[in-house]
Amino acid sequence: MNHAEAPVLDALADYHRRGYVPFTPPGHKQGRGTDPRVCAVVGDAVFRSDILATSGLDDRTSSNGVLQKAQELMADAVGAEHAFFSTCGSSLSVKSAMLSVAGPHEKLIVGRDAHKAVVSGLVLAGIRPIWVWPQWDPDLHLAHPPSAESFDRRFAEHPDARGALVTSPTPYGTSSDLRAITEVCHRHGRPLIVDEAWGAHLPFHPDLPTWGMNAGADVCVTSVHKMGSGLEQSSVFHLQGDLVDPAVLSSREDLLGTTSNSVLIYAALDGWRRQMVEQGRELLQNTIDLVTGVREEIERIDGLHVHGDEFLGPGRAAERDPFQVIIDIAGLGTTGYRAADWLHEHHRVNLHLSDHRRISAQFTYADDEETARTLVTAVRDLVDHLERGDEALCTSETVAVPAPEDLQLEQVILPRDAFFGRVEQVPIDRAAGRIAAEMMTPYPPGIPAALPGERLNEAVVDYLRTGVAAGMVVPDVADSELKSLRVVAE
Repeated sequence: MNHAEAPVLDALADYHRRGYVPFTPPGHKQGRGTDPRVCAVVGDAVFRSDILATSGLDDRTSSNGVLQKAQELMADAVGAEHAFFSTCGSSLSVKSAMLSVAGPHEKLIVGRDAHKAVVSGLVLAGIRPIWVWPQWDPDLHLAHPPSAESFDRRFAEHPDARGALVTSPTPYGTSSDLRAITEVCHRHGRPLIVDEAWGAHLPFHPDLPTWGMNAGADVCVTSVHKMGSGLEQSSVFHLQGDLVDPAVLSSREDLLGTTSNSVLIYAALDGWRRQMVEQGRELLQNTIDLVTGVREEIERIDGLHVHGDEFLGPGRAAERDPFQVIIDIAGLGTTGYRAADWLHEHHRVNLHLSDHRRISAQFTYADDEETARTLVTAVRDLVDHLERGDEALCTSETVAVPAPEDLQLEQVILPRDAFFGRVEQVPIDRAAGRIAAEMMTPYPPGIPAALPGERLNEAVVDYLRTGVAAGMVVPDVADSELKSLRVVAE
């Protein structure tokens, strides 16, 4: 295919050139009705290109096939048979994929380190999750992706499961052995969904972790806004093989998605695909070289350690993405939460994620020597202030991180039944032993510590309570101060 083409961008340029006059939404009419104070901040071009996909980018019947051509080019670029653009983020895309594989009360084998969007899909669809537990690292207090053997055991125990879902890469940049997990699923005649939200860049350089389509997975969901240059909410889900019907997948997306898709998001996706096909390998190689230098510089700072190959091996991850720079600050007398806040306030550096002992910087091909220098300088200053005993950073607060076995909560009832059933709000010191009726998700990275239908225990409750006291953010609970929790009514 001719990847010099950009069907959406070409159609948008043609729309401007022909000077169409819209008597349709959006109501701002290409910015003519927009408050100039808004344009002064976000620019006129945003509104000028914010047009309808039909009766705008294409005609009333979409006879020019603009979006279809763009999606076909995307599929070809990444080695998929089909690609579907989504303007509602991978949170919608992964739900669409789940609903195309399993329905109400049917089983889906799911890695328990899934994003809260997956749990939302379980709630909406009434799917019964069969959990596969991550590989816990008791020394680093970190979850690595589940093993292929764990998926195989769950299929043997639940041969009626309709398929499986794994998250790879994780927000910490660690990846599963996708080829082995795919082989397990296909041996059982079931499809594999890969929540590859952090892996949109993987198809375009051979030294990055294995791309799900190359591993033989059936559906891969990617967030182009995370590791590519798509606008926020831009997502693509890719499909291959005959275990998931493309018409079914499309219909599930139509069920959940918006009828007012953003042409701005489509245009950015289209342009990013062209950029990656033409320049991706070079851009990503430059980033690999840049990040290698950054990791080495930070590693030389006393008190810091940049995680690398210790994430890999038996019982751990199969591969890791070097673009996620995970910095262990455990020996510095502070938490990742405080460190991230301090860097934001004093150096205007916004980090990817933070936890009880780590901070993380996400690099993409948009970074350069200047942004890299900003990060290294800021982190070095952080350590200097900690060594001088800066009260804004030093803390005696500790997060009560549970032992691996204490994180494996019992799934008592379906997530949907707990979420939509009769509930009550109880003081947090009375929550242990009760069945959760809400998600309790440290964010980022957005992996629920407890989810609807699971029975809470003291260890997880203490983890959440001490975590919030230390700076953890849990945005999806009803009581934002975490003085009480929502549980199933008795």
